[in-house]
Amino acid sequence: MYLADSRRTSTAAPAAAPADRPGRPARIAGTVLALGTVSLITDISSEMVTAVLPLYLVTALGVSPLGFGLLDGVYNGASAAVRLLGGLLGDRGGGRHKAVAAAGYGLSALCKPMLLLARTTPLIGLVLAVDRVGKGLRTAPRDAMISLATPPEQRGRAFGVHRAMDTAGALAGPLLAFLILRAAPGGYHAVFTVSSCVAALGVLVLVLLVPGRLLRRAEPGPPAARLRPLETLRLPGLRRIALCATLLGLATVSDSFVYLLLQRRLGLSAGWFPLLPLGTAAVYLLLAVPLGALGDKTGRRRTFVLGHAALLGGYALLLLRPGTGVPLAAAVLALHGLFYAATDGMLAAAAAGTVPEERRGAGLALVGTGQAAGRFACSIAVGALWSRWGDTTALAVMTGALAIAAAAAVRLLGPQPDHPVPEEAR
Repeated sequence: MYLADSRRTSTAAPAAAPADRPGRPARIAGTVLALGTVSLITDISSEMVTAVLPLYLVTALGVSPLGFGLLDGVYNGASAAVRLLGGLLGDRGGGRHKAVAAAGYGLSALCKPMLLLARTTPLIGLVLAVDRVGKGLRTAPRDAMISLATPPEQRGRAFGVHRAMDTAGALAGPLLAFLILRAAPGGYHAVFTVSSCVAALGVLVLVLLVPGRLLRRAEPGPPAARLRPLETLRLPGLRRIALCATLLGLATVSDSFVYLLLQRRLGLSAGWFPLLPLGTAAVYLLLAVPLGALGDKTGRRRTFVLGHAALLGGYALLLLRPGTGVPLAAAVLALHGLFYAATDGMLAAAAAGTVPEERRGAGLALVGTGQAAGRFACSIAVGALWSRWGDTTALAVMTGALAIAAAAAVRLLGPQPDHPVPEEAR
């Protein structure tokens, strides 16, 4: 695996890439593949926990829907508080993205064994919050490294490859959790123990394989010297994307709630519950790279909004229940996976082209912060609605909210370019 020399400075001229054969897609940078490996391993660890956590909290600990909504909000929204900090720290000193990302991965790895000791809702909430702080620290620096290692016109595909590798871990994690619970029914602590070991391996791979600094690629755009970190929102393209991500996040029901809704409608036993995320992950894995390449050609922002149309279809199926059993579950999980394949990496790829390199981490962090904050509020709202009026009412409200948010996003984004146009093409 080729990795960029970490001893080179950030101002060095990029080496000439070997010519690719006509008709073949350009090679994916070694940095992207290395970060994909780290994400694959880390996601095995994280998704092992995510797959069993809703059932563990609701059945083993007896947490109410409102309490679960609060914990789920913490899990999805705590990263919003520090995501911007991670982007700012990564941009300092000419690019310290690897160091900040390593701190974030390490912090999350340390939290996994803490789940073995936490038995009350407040303690579990604290552990989940610290784990998500680690995710918040690492996300923007990691995505900044991917964007800096990739030419602008190939970013959708590069993020698609990274997210596909990440999703391979999301497939393996629930499967491993399922096998552990089959061997030891109710063995949630065994799941947490194995997850801790896998998380430590991911940190080790990051330290050994990911280069410390990346070569800079000169791109047209506003001079970074005139932009303070928080002033990146003055960039019109970034401001529109951040606002749309926040609006859509406010109507995006968390994965945990989706799986709980499916489990209730299908009457699945606790042992089979960890397999539900596999359906989402399998579709995501299959479509992440093709949709990334499609976004590069037809428009990443358009693809991002259309992905939410797939999510809206999944909500409608859960709400209307035109069928039961396996067909309903397969359709909902397929639409859920399509949503992630069309939106997850696409959002970062679209936002990267609106921000100069020296503020890349901060720009991506601002967009991610808005999205995470929206999902945090949505989790709390769904938990409150579920507790007061039931799951059907909660889902109906979010379905309407998502339809309105998607329509607003179409108007806000408009026909904007996805990445800066090269000088020779102007």
